[in-house]
Amino acid sequence: MTGMDKQAGARVAPRIEDIAVHCTLNDGTAVCLRTITPDDAPLIREGIAKLSAESRYLRFFSPAPVLPDAVVERLADVDGHDHIAWGAICTECPGQPPIGAVHAVRHRHDGPVGEFSIAVLDAFQGRGLARMMTAALLVHCHAEGLDMLDVHMLSENAAARRLVKSLDAAWAGESAGVADYKLDVAAGIAALRADADAPGVQDVLRLLEEAGG
Repeated sequence: MTGMDKQAGARVAPRIEDIAVHCTLNDGTAVCLRTITPDDAPLIREGIAKLSAESRYLRFFSPAPVLPDAVVERLADVDGHDHIAWGAICTECPGQPPIGAVHAVRHRHDGPVGEFSIAVLDAFQGRGLARMMTAALLVHCHAEGLDMLDVHMLSENAAARRLVKSLDAAWAGESAGVADYKLDVAAGIAALRADADAPGVQDVLRLLEEAGG
């Protein structure tokens, strides 16, 4: 066999952005995690509309039921490098609706630092989805050289605070009702890998880290 034949016959690992992760939440609900693309703007709009006023306020600092088109366009403007985003759909729900999304956006092109944000529909909160989506995002960020994420949250957002603290994020200050944290991507992945009580998280890490090499 020639070198070219060997190369042709070698297994080519899929790219992270091409992988759809089929897994289950802590209660057994079947979901699918995949990267968000610009074509997903309608799904993003649908998901935002289904958030409760409180959840919209905690995520966007506004309870408005319909956000400006510019906000949806920014959320859908994903390139897999400077803007990395993963979404989740409930594969066993009628119509397979969007149920959550997580984003990391670089502060500058090719820079090592970006901003983290996450949203989960109210009916799916507390079931492990946020950690599973975050696991996918962090592995993807690591593969793209995005090493540190700033997290800005309303101080009253107890769920978000618990999430980032569980990822070993460092508190960076608090002002005018907004708490700031620094999330080291590698440390966050390590914290998730150590969570043996979250099989869904481990499934996400195993599948995506194989692709990330």
